[in-house]
Amino acid sequence: MTTDVFKLYGTSEVEAEPNLLRAGKLEVDLANGNLRNIRYDGVEVLRAISYIVRDRDWGTYSPHISDLTIDEDGSRFDIFYRAEVAGPAGTDLVIDVRIAGTSSGVDFNAVATSRNGFETNRCGFCILHPIVGVAGASAVVEHVDGTVVSTQFPDLIDPWQPFKEMRAITHTAMQGVTAECRMEGDTFEMEDQRNWSDASYKTYVRPLALPWPYQIASGEIVCQKISLIMNDRRTVLPGVARRGSNAIKLEPGARSGTMPRIGLIITPEEAEATLRSKAILAEIGPQDLVFHFDPEVGHDEPALRNFAKIANAHPGRSTLEIALACQRSPSTETAEIARQIDASGFAPDAIMISPSVDRQSTPPGSKWPECPALEEVYAAAHAAFPGIQIGGGMLSYFTELNRKRVPASQLCFISHCTNPIVHAADDLSVLQTLEALPFITRSVRAIYGDLPYRIGPSTIPMRQNPYGSRTMENPSGRRIAMANRDPRHNGQFAEAFAFGYAARILDANLDSLALSALTGNFGLIAEQGEPAAEGTLRPLANTVKLLSGLAGSIWRECHSPVSKILAFVAQTTEGPVLFVVNLAREASVVDLSSFELARDNPESVFSISPFAIASHALA
Repeated sequence: MTTDVFKLYGTSEVEAEPNLLRAGKLEVDLANGNLRNIRYDGVEVLRAISYIVRDRDWGTYSPHISDLTIDEDGSRFDIFYRAEVAGPAGTDLVIDVRIAGTSSGVDFNAVATSRNGFETNRCGFCILHPIVGVAGASAVVEHVDGTVVSTQFPDLIDPWQPFKEMRAITHTAMQGVTAECRMEGDTFEMEDQRNWSDASYKTYVRPLALPWPYQIASGEIVCQKISLIMNDRRTVLPGVARRGSNAIKLEPGARSGTMPRIGLIITPEEAEATLRSKAILAEIGPQDLVFHFDPEVGHDEPALRNFAKIANAHPGRSTLEIALACQRSPSTETAEIARQIDASGFAPDAIMISPSVDRQSTPPGSKWPECPALEEVYAAAHAAFPGIQIGGGMLSYFTELNRKRVPASQLCFISHCTNPIVHAADDLSVLQTLEALPFITRSVRAIYGDLPYRIGPSTIPMRQNPYGSRTMENPSGRRIAMANRDPRHNGQFAEAFAFGYAARILDANLDSLALSALTGNFGLIAEQGEPAAEGTLRPLANTVKLLSGLAGSIWRECHSPVSKILAFVAQTTEGPVLFVVNLAREASVVDLSSFELARDNPESVFSISPFAIASHALA
C-alpha cells in the first residue's frame, strides 16, 4: 500500500480521512479542525467553514490540534478542540474552538489569544461557497450597518470584492431551502476566488483595505462566530430515489473544437540540462517552447545563446517570455534585449512581454506600483522586435490580468498562468481548482474576444509568488500552499491533474497550453528519491506527450455527471478515441453505453484506477 501511495502522490504521507458527522439532514466532513463539504439533504451548501491563520507572506500556518472531543448521536454533534500556532521568534497563538451542529445548521465558535503577541496577515474565519450552480444565482446580503440588499453571485469573475462590510449572506440551496451564513466578531467581505482558480467564493475576515500584516497584542482576546442557518420551507419532501447502477454514465455532447498546441517552459537555469536531454524533448514532442528571460535576476546574452541552441534543435515554435525591468524607459530596455538577441543568434517566433512589477499582486486598497503605461511597453516591443508577434498579459495569474486589463489592440495574443496551491494544498482543494478553469477562460473570452489565447506555464508547484516576498521552501516534500516544490508533481496525481486541466479548458479554443518544464522541479524528468527512477520520465510526461500528439486534432465534448470523471473524444490518425481520466483516490466504474465502441473494444462498462487515464476506440 505504501508503494502505491508513493506512486500516486510522490510521497508516502497519506492525508487523514475526514470525520463524517451527521445531524439529521445535515452532513459535514471534519478535516484538520475545519468543516468541509457541508451538505444539506445531499446538496453541497458550503464548501468550507475554516479558521485560517496566515503569515506575512500569506502562507498558511498548520496549527497543532489537541484535546479533540467529538460527541454525536445522529441528530446533533458537538466538537471541542484547542489549536496552537507557532509563529516566528517564539510567538504563539492559541485558538479554543467549539462547533455545534443540528439539522437546522451549525455554530462554529473560536476564541484566539496570544501570550506574547502575534503577527499575521489574516486570523479568522473563511467561508467558501461553491461555484457550480451558484455562479450567477441570486443572494441576499446583510451589511454591518443593518441594510439588506438583494443581489447575485458574480457570473463572470469579479476582479475585486463583489460584497463588502458583510454580516450575513443567504442563498437558495435547492428549491424551498435557503442557507443563511451569519458572521460575528469582525467585518467580513467576499472575494471571487475563481481569480486564483479556486472553485469557490470566499468570505473572509478583516477587510483588505486595512493594513497588513497586523499584530494581535499580548493578552488580546479575539472572538469570532460563524452560524449556518438552514431554512427548509418544503411541505412535501422529495421521495428517495431508487439506487441503480453505481457506474458513472458518460454522454456525448454537441460542442467541438481544435486541441491546443502544447508547450514547455525553459529557464536559463535549466537550459544546459535541457540541452543534455534533447532526445527526451524530441520524444515528448511539444509544439511550443517558452523561454523565460528576466534581466533583473541576471539573465543576459549567454542565456539567449543557450536558448538559440535549444530552439535550433526543436522543430516547433519558440516564444521569449520577457519580464521587463522598467528601471529605464521601455524603448531603451527592449532595444538592449533586441541587441542581445541578435548577438546570440536566437530567433524567437514570438515575444511575450510584461513589466516585472506586474507579477506582484495589487490587492484591494493597495497602491499600484510605479510602471510605464502598457501602451508604451507594447509600442517599444513592436519597435525593438519588428516582424515578431508581440503578446501580453501576465506572467503571473489570471487574478492580475483581471485586475489590470491590458490594451489588446496592440497584441497578437493574450497569456496568463494559474496555480492550484495559492490558498490551500490538500488534494481535494487542488483537484477542485479544475472546476474553476472554464469560468476563467470564459471570463478571458468576455474581455478579449477571439484574440489568440495562451495559458501557462501552469504547474502544481508555484514558480513565483505574487502575494509575498517568496515561494515556500519544501525540503520535506509535504503538501504546502505556495511551495516551489510539490511531491504530487512527481506522481500519477500530476499526470491525471494535467489531463483534467486540458479537458477543462478545451472549450476556450486555446492557441497553446504549457503544463510543465522539461527538467528541474517543474519538469518531466525525475530526480533522486522520486517514484520514477532518476533520469527517467515522471508520470506527468505521459500526459504531456499524449496531448502533444493530439495537438491540432478535433475534439468533441463528453458530459459527466460527476467532477471526478472527465472525458472528451479526439479524432486521432486511427479514428475517434474517447479519453477518460479518474480524478479520485478510489477506483470508479464508468459506463460508455451511450457511445458506439469499436468492434475490438466491446466492453461498455469498465473500472478505472485512481488518477488513471484510459482510452477507448470508437466506431
